[in-house]
Amino acid sequence: MSKNRLSRRSFLKKGAAATAAVSLFPTVVPASVLGRNGAVAPSDRIVMGLIGAGGMGNHDMRQFLNKKETQIVAICDVDNRHLKSTKATIDNKYGNKDSRTYRDYRDFLDNEKLDAVIMALPDHWHGIIATTTANKGLDIYGEKPLARTIKEGRTIVDAAQKNKIIWQTGSWQRSVGNFKKAVELVRNGVIGNVTRVEVGLPNGNASIGTPPIQNPPEGVDWDRWLGPAPKVPFRGVLHFHWRWLQDYSGGQLTDWAGHHVDIANWGLDFDQTGPVSIKGKGVYPAEGIYNVPVEYLIEAKYENGVKMTIANAQYFEDKRRNGIWPNIGAVRYGMGTVWYGDKGWIHVNRSGLWASKPEFLKVPMSSLKTRIYNSTDHWQNFLDCVKSREKTVAPAETAHNSISVALIGEIAMLTDKELKWNAKNERFTNSEYANRLLSRPFRAPWKMPSI
Repeated sequence: MSKNRLSRRSFLKKGAAATAAVSLFPTVVPASVLGRNGAVAPSDRIVMGLIGAGGMGNHDMRQFLNKKETQIVAICDVDNRHLKSTKATIDNKYGNKDSRTYRDYRDFLDNEKLDAVIMALPDHWHGIIATTTANKGLDIYGEKPLARTIKEGRTIVDAAQKNKIIWQTGSWQRSVGNFKKAVELVRNGVIGNVTRVEVGLPNGNASIGTPPIQNPPEGVDWDRWLGPAPKVPFRGVLHFHWRWLQDYSGGQLTDWAGHHVDIANWGLDFDQTGPVSIKGKGVYPAEGIYNVPVEYLIEAKYENGVKMTIANAQYFEDKRRNGIWPNIGAVRYGMGTVWYGDKGWIHVNRSGLWASKPEFLKVPMSSLKTRIYNSTDHWQNFLDCVKSREKTVAPAETAHNSISVALIGEIAMLTDKELKWNAKNERFTNSEYANRLLSRPFRAPWKMPSI
């Protein structure tokens, strides 16, 4: 890491401390300290760039674009349409044409002087680009899941820690009130001793058959999009729909585990651990190019006896219809997280928060002894931590342990075997074949960077 990077970090940290001190004496603050019209002075702004300007990349970029302490200066993407539209958004915000565009992340990282990078890429690119960016000493707001494989995720965590960067995972539910309340209630024993948890994720995507080979859209660098994945002809599957191919993703399982398994872990205080065994069954498309499961059922066991069931939402909806699950009238019922204790249950998803007893939800939060990290704005939390150098609400190691449950569950489905897992060493103890699936071969010349 360069001395310039360290000095820049120190400057931002001192600036944050100075701002806090200044707030004690607001009547003596000159306008020049805060910048024009009370905005953050240019020297205090967090200079950011974006790698991956698709749907989530644009969403995250717009969140930061509206923060007064940021300046977004550059975009990198393999699709010229993304570059053009995103550049227009940034330039329109700042009233100039100064933002710069790149097609290759290496040129982007070598040529731009940044403090932080927003990263929203297909899963198969996360390991290489995140590790390279961390090695540059740049703080990262990275979309979930952390990585496509266990070993890539571990490398990202190690790179983040060695380079002392700030990492925020896009698991934004940790900054939303109903999820935080559910977690605090569970952690404080309101439902008693938790023995099991159920996690409902979206149903898989249906097959599209085998589309014909065709030319990529004009302006898309298909070979660079593939990167470390196997060389294959373009068949019309590009933005968003890459999720249904194992070379790039694990489908809805790995796409959503970074949300609802993440919340399940948070409630169980499992952010720094993993299961001791796991088994799973999946229903895969019978034909066509899509090959991630359309249905899945995974069961994980933990050292303290807790059992976690992860399944597509329809599985839990069917249980409700058959009277196995309580009918609480929740919207998107099968989605979300349900913890079961010896006193009752609590269920949370993006539609709300429910409990087996209404009084569970009426417990005064101020009376709870165990309080969790309080973030009310996921993107602002990242910026605050960039300045303070404190951990975010969703750091890399937490995201790694959340997605690891889904990744080893995927391996259990592929091997059709109950696997014994050593979470500390991140190895299976009863299958060397399963251990081979903890990583994947990269197409030359791509390889994971050393750290």
